[in-house]
Amino acid sequence: MPDTEVHEEFMPESMDDLRGRTPDELRKMAEVLDAHLKSLHQSDEGELRELSADEESAFNLGMQLRNEILDRLDKHTKIAEVFRRRPAVVQQAMANIRYGLDDPAGDTRRLTNSEARDRALRVLDSRDAGDLSAPAKDQVERFARRDHVMARRILVTENEDYRSAWLKMVTDPHPVLTPEENRAVQAWYEFRAMGDWTTTAGGFGIPVFIDPSIILTAQESGNPFLSIARQVTVNTNQWKGVSSAGVTWAFQTEAATATDNSPTLAQPAVLVHMARGFIPFSIEVGQDYPSFASEMSTLLAQGYDELLVDKFTRGSGTNEPKGILTGLSATAGDRVVVTTPGSIVAADPYKLWAALPQKYRRGASWLMSIGVNNAIRQLGAANVFHGYTVNLPAEWADQLFGKAVYESPYMPPTTTWTTTAEGQAIVGDFSNFVVARNGGMSVELIPQLVQQVTAGSGPAVPTGQRGWFAYARIGSDCSNVSGFRLLVHG
Repeated sequence: MPDTEVHEEFMPESMDDLRGRTPDELRKMAEVLDAHLKSLHQSDEGELRELSADEESAFNLGMQLRNEILDRLDKHTKIAEVFRRRPAVVQQAMANIRYGLDDPAGDTRRLTNSEARDRALRVLDSRDAGDLSAPAKDQVERFARRDHVMARRILVTENEDYRSAWLKMVTDPHPVLTPEENRAVQAWYEFRAMGDWTTTAGGFGIPVFIDPSIILTAQESGNPFLSIARQVTVNTNQWKGVSSAGVTWAFQTEAATATDNSPTLAQPAVLVHMARGFIPFSIEVGQDYPSFASEMSTLLAQGYDELLVDKFTRGSGTNEPKGILTGLSATAGDRVVVTTPGSIVAADPYKLWAALPQKYRRGASWLMSIGVNNAIRQLGAANVFHGYTVNLPAEWADQLFGKAVYESPYMPPTTTWTTTAEGQAIVGDFSNFVVARNGGMSVELIPQLVQQVTAGSGPAVPTGQRGWFAYARIGSDCSNVSGFRLLVHG
């Protein structure tokens, strides 16, 4: 096949590549196909070419695709002419198609999972995602690829009309929305109706590309759990999984009756809880601060992230996520006692690493506080050369036994020993620690904040402030405590 300069993005290979395309994209595809077909049919000198069997097949497919594109463009032209004569119909019909409320091909509720994913990835690659940093874009892409609910949420929230409607509704208690904005908001609420959104149905969802609950790992927030833990999305108040110790095999003699090797199955569950944040602000700030909404998203992200690091580390599991330290401290078989009570010596990292089953060492990571990390860095000495990690100018000992080391400020330091089961360092495969979330973050505007001038003196009076009430539903727990080992005091 002759070399042809074509834009790969607009070179269709099947009829499926034509789905969801705009008229401009179809025109570019037709131009690319014309150039490709001409290169197959004629040489650069204008001579007709003898096609091989593969080239003949490619030529026939290209003609079929070209004819289909032209048919779609012709249909679009005829419909556009009708819309041109009836502006009101145009506005309504285009809104329906854009937000998938009437058109079966565009309805996010009727899209297959792969179609929703592909459309969401195209939105992510568009100019609307231009404000995302590269790490943030990678994070959202991972969510869209593995979670069709997140992909559909991108489709209904990441457009100019929804963003402008969202900004009005979180800053103005009596917003006046355009017809397009109303349709975008309606599409959001219909999307929310797809799943079990009890207790949060009234919230106005933050557009995905600025939602702090979605892209926290890309904001350099220091939350290791959202990088190394297993993350799942649920539509109910809990995630349920399946775990097993595996099937035990055995060698047997010829013609012997086979033993029953059925595995024992368990169903770990992670409950989802509601995290809340509230930001009061004056009416003047809301009116005079052009980037107020985006700045508030940053503030929400900081507070939300700090809460998650705390609870993912040591949360009780009662009305809040269950922390990994909480789960492992309660399991005697996962605890490894330090050699010398009250301190960490060179033998302790070796003991902890050796206690972790081999199958979990392959994907393992370490979690500890800066105090424990500093103690480990000081193990190397003239007579303990094998304990050397990094020199004093280094910020952190970021590897032990070839595995990454992460920090949680809520892990206990070596200088504090309150109980014999207090964990100092964790090593294990964090895919066995599950973070479950129900959707993303939602925000509601409280139009007027009031307070009593003097307690019991009469009705409350306005303060000239409004408030942002934000909430997100998330939970965590160990799905398999055997995948970790915890270094403890004694």
